[in-house]
Amino acid sequence: MGGCVSISVPCDQTLSQIGRCLTQKASYIRKLQENVGTLQTATQELKDLRDDLLTRVSLEEEKGQRRLATVQRWLSNVETIESQVNELLLAFEYGKKVFKKIKEVKNLKSRADFKVMAERVPRSKVEERLIYPVVGMTAMAEKVFSSLMEDEVGTLGLYGMGGVGKTTLLSQINYSFFNTGNDFDVVIWVVVSKDQKIESVQETILRRLGLCSEEWKHIKEEEKGSEIKKMLKGKRYMLLLDDIWSKVEIQRIGFPSPTRMNRCKVVFTTRSKEVCSEMRVDVEMEVKCLASDEAWKLFRMRVGDLTLESHPYIPEAARIIAEKCYGLPLALNVIGETMSSRKTIQEWSHAQDVLTSFAADFSCMQDKILPILKFSYDNLKDEMFRKYYEIEKEELVEYWICEGIIDGNKDRDKAKNHGYEIIGTLVRSCLLMEYEHTEFLKMHDMVREMALWITADLGKKKESFIVKTGFGLSHVPVVQDWSVVQKMSLMGNEIEKINACPYGTKKLATLFLQNNKLVSISERFFQWMTELKVLDLSSNESLTQLPADISKLVTLQYLNLSSTGIEVLPFGIKSLTKLIHLNLEFTHKLKSLVGISNLLSLQVLMLFESSIPLNNGLVEEELKSLENLELLTLTLKDAFVMERLLNIHSLVNFTRHLSLDKCIPNAVRISLVAGSSAPSGHEDRPLQHMKSPNPMYFRSLSRVDIVNCEGLRDLTWLMYAPSLTNLHVEMSFQREEIISREKVMKIDGEKLTTPFLKLESLSLVFLYAVKSIYWGPLPFPALKYLKIHRCPDLRKLPLDSASAKGCGLVLNAYKEWLRDVEWEDEATKNRFCPT
Repeated sequence: MGGCVSISVPCDQTLSQIGRCLTQKASYIRKLQENVGTLQTATQELKDLRDDLLTRVSLEEEKGQRRLATVQRWLSNVETIESQVNELLLAFEYGKKVFKKIKEVKNLKSRADFKVMAERVPRSKVEERLIYPVVGMTAMAEKVFSSLMEDEVGTLGLYGMGGVGKTTLLSQINYSFFNTGNDFDVVIWVVVSKDQKIESVQETILRRLGLCSEEWKHIKEEEKGSEIKKMLKGKRYMLLLDDIWSKVEIQRIGFPSPTRMNRCKVVFTTRSKEVCSEMRVDVEMEVKCLASDEAWKLFRMRVGDLTLESHPYIPEAARIIAEKCYGLPLALNVIGETMSSRKTIQEWSHAQDVLTSFAADFSCMQDKILPILKFSYDNLKDEMFRKYYEIEKEELVEYWICEGIIDGNKDRDKAKNHGYEIIGTLVRSCLLMEYEHTEFLKMHDMVREMALWITADLGKKKESFIVKTGFGLSHVPVVQDWSVVQKMSLMGNEIEKINACPYGTKKLATLFLQNNKLVSISERFFQWMTELKVLDLSSNESLTQLPADISKLVTLQYLNLSSTGIEVLPFGIKSLTKLIHLNLEFTHKLKSLVGISNLLSLQVLMLFESSIPLNNGLVEEELKSLENLELLTLTLKDAFVMERLLNIHSLVNFTRHLSLDKCIPNAVRISLVAGSSAPSGHEDRPLQHMKSPNPMYFRSLSRVDIVNCEGLRDLTWLMYAPSLTNLHVEMSFQREEIISREKVMKIDGEKLTTPFLKLESLSLVFLYAVKSIYWGPLPFPALKYLKIHRCPDLRKLPLDSASAKGCGLVLNAYKEWLRDVEWEDEATKNRFCPT
């Protein structure tokens, strides 16, 4: 591992004698023949020395050493002398020229004693790397570079789905330092990749630092780390780690942690947001897909104008295909390059058809795109990935439970927590994306294609999973072999009538028909679907009835009829004894729930905004019989029913979404404090419930909507809804309080329950008499949105400077109203109403 090599080239005695015998000028002519011979011998010896020296220099250069300039100059002089001697011998010049050349040879040989022959090559501060096109990513690159140069930023993480351009951004950072001056002593790029051992990372770094001998491979990790640490001592470094899959301990590698004092930097790319947390980054940035305009620019660049101009219809087809890449740079690059050689409109039309029907069949998809995305999928611990690409989180978890992917038989809460944990893993791995205040999920279409490709056994069994979402279909597609179909999604089409009678659909487990224009379903459509577990018919407003053969769905566990025109439940619903989830929300024509009491396995019943007349008999005879019910949503328009509901503790416990709409004030005026019954004979006056409540009485209630209910003078009962996340109260001319201090004191005494600990959204609109939400400041640790509109008498909010800390609270109110608010103190005003 030394840095220098010495060499000595002696002049032998024979040549010295030859030189002496050539000193006499008078002997030029007389000894011409002898001098020529001597010159030839001396020249050959010089060439031998030259060859020996070149051999040794080459060996040192293979070890990463660099020859000295003095050595190179000597070699060049030998080459010149050799050429001149050859010319002289060819011309057979006479004595003086021969003698002169012998002297020059002798002089050159005497200078061949080199103490140092080679030295370690000084490494450039930044290695030149391949630069990828940055179409559409310039702004992101500038943002990353600007953030990285801030003094307080030591570690920066770039995360995003595979193929989104993370490595491209990292290469731009490297290029920025290569192309411009900087005060880093060394910039080091390391591709880490999955399952790579720390020793191999250290060897890459040692080579970058100029220590590249084979013996390093046999040295222990600790010694390598010590050598790297020694070489970097006192130096300012920039470490670029590409494609890491888990935490990289840079101190184990040999790097000091980046601090404000040493001004070192670490930048890494990863597919998992979770890795950013594990690496304790100062800044994390998500690398997202390109916007449509930028995506088209990149695709057009890859295809090339020559191809685009080869047919007048190709540009239009190219735009359609570019849109099917959905902004993913990997797909835009690969598909664009593939299409660059297609110069007929027929080829472009075929490509468009293939990408629409089953994208995995496209020529480059299985070789260059899907395997990269699959690498992210394979890294997940739970194989729970499915084809949903725009869905509410809770609905996705319900699908999983009912499909049997998650075991929900023993403890539904634990099953739901498991589902949310899986969703979190998928989101952090950038295989799912959150939007709309994180309650909804989206899936990138290329990831969706990857999921279909994997579930269809890498495309070998694509008939098993039929997905024709948003294709504009007017009928159920023709299926060659229904017996192999396991899942079918026809959501978002134009299907009005289903006349098909699929035979042998015994493997079909999931059927999505929501968001169509269904009017009718043939009587024999469900006849053979004996293994169907999930059926979604929601958002088909013209669908008024179901066929009788729905009774054949004996294994069905999930049935969604929300937002349909269904008028009565089919008689055959009594046979669905394994049904655990029934969604009848927004069924404005539904008149009855007769038969629902037979669904003894039912755990979820959703009746929000359903027009079912919830009279006392229904509550007693139908709902009360559902002993396994764990989740209920309701819209109540009858105060008497509300009173009855409060006496069925099991229903109240599991009510998750409660809507009170236009409760008739003259029928009964309700002022609820807790859930005990009213004294008999007092129905004509406000109910005063004085018993101490169970603090978990409304334990599942998460959303409450109260509109135009003058019968509720206050909402103190919400004190005992610990899971409440959304509260919307609208239209009242009488309600003065949300929470009544007097009533709380009568129940809790001095041991006050702190309300609204999970509340995320609070909306108060058109409450013309309300004066108080709560009598003092509340912590609101989860509150993200507060809306106050048309509440003229409300002058003080239950906030102080510590309320909703870290929630990013959005306060939606008119500026004129905010000016008149009586804030807790100046700090509170400055926080929520800065001037």
